[in-house]
Amino acid sequence: MSTTLTRPAAITEAEIRDYLSTGVRNRWWPVLPSRFIQTNGKPVGLTRLGEKIVLWRDHTGTIRVQADRCPHRAVPLSRGLNEGDRLRCNYHGVEIGTDGTVLSVPGQPGCPLEGKKAVKTYPSQEIAGAVFVWFGDALHEEPEPFTPPPQLAGGEYEAILCYADWEMFWRYLYDNNMDPMHGTFLHANSHTMYQGDTQAHFVTRDTEKGFFFEKEGQRDVNFDWSELVDDNALYVRLEIPYPPSGGPGGNFGIISFGCPIDENWTACFFWRVRKVQGWQRDVWRFLYRTRMEPRHWHVLEQDREILQGQRPGLEKFEMLYQHDAGLIRLRRHLVQVARKQLTELRAAGKA
Repeated sequence: MSTTLTRPAAITEAEIRDYLSTGVRNRWWPVLPSRFIQTNGKPVGLTRLGEKIVLWRDHTGTIRVQADRCPHRAVPLSRGLNEGDRLRCNYHGVEIGTDGTVLSVPGQPGCPLEGKKAVKTYPSQEIAGAVFVWFGDALHEEPEPFTPPPQLAGGEYEAILCYADWEMFWRYLYDNNMDPMHGTFLHANSHTMYQGDTQAHFVTRDTEKGFFFEKEGQRDVNFDWSELVDDNALYVRLEIPYPPSGGPGGNFGIISFGCPIDENWTACFFWRVRKVQGWQRDVWRFLYRTRMEPRHWHVLEQDREILQGQRPGLEKFEMLYQHDAGLIRLRRHLVQVARKQLTELRAAGKA
């Protein structure tokens, strides 16, 4: 008797678009600044990567991230109470432990629900003032290690986090950051990006975990290069040159993440970083808070206003040219990642 093996159907372009509509799985994503989650404070409900999650800080100060759904009647746990070592649903008092186990069902003690791990719990960690969460697929629920860039690891650098929710498809923030040329035009009147040639030739340079997209023959003049990094977390690194009057630390760096909320909204994280230590760190923070922060928000607002309301699917209207090679390569990379993940899920019967 012969056995015929059926190959899983090939992944379609439509499936890839749908999969990417709310981000890339098997990555660490920043979801909220840490300051919004207080020890023993009220649970905070969010949507990230299209998933409803609840964040709370237990009595030890540890951040907990879980599915925002009571296993009894599926109401949001974020509307319940933080009891220090557990969440208590306000609807019927069901209590959920830090690992998602149902600890108590007051309405029916001893019922089969007690003792079950009934609430999904997400791996999480705090980095540079933000809560990072591992969003794995069905084959990768355990997190991969994430080594944050040195600019966010303390030490030689000072990092100041700016956070905002923007109404736009998440990938357009990455497209924007992988497009250095827009700085010469959109931000031409800013205090740091008024110089530089309005015409430029770009080249790409591979790295171990991504690539640089940079202006050929121009450095430390304007927004001259971007680096895409995909190292169990997806982010863009860039630098803006600063004159000596801008204070100590050399160029002004930005580490940017755009965490998908859903297909129409993005949680935007911009770490402003400079290489400063000791008294120079204090000087830089003072200068930033008292003089530079409003200017930087003004530049971000220019980006936000351009991208406001941009929905997925605009690519079919684009006519791209050489300056767009960075974002084209970014898009191809994301398609490759999505195709690989979907193919593995389908082969395992998980998709």
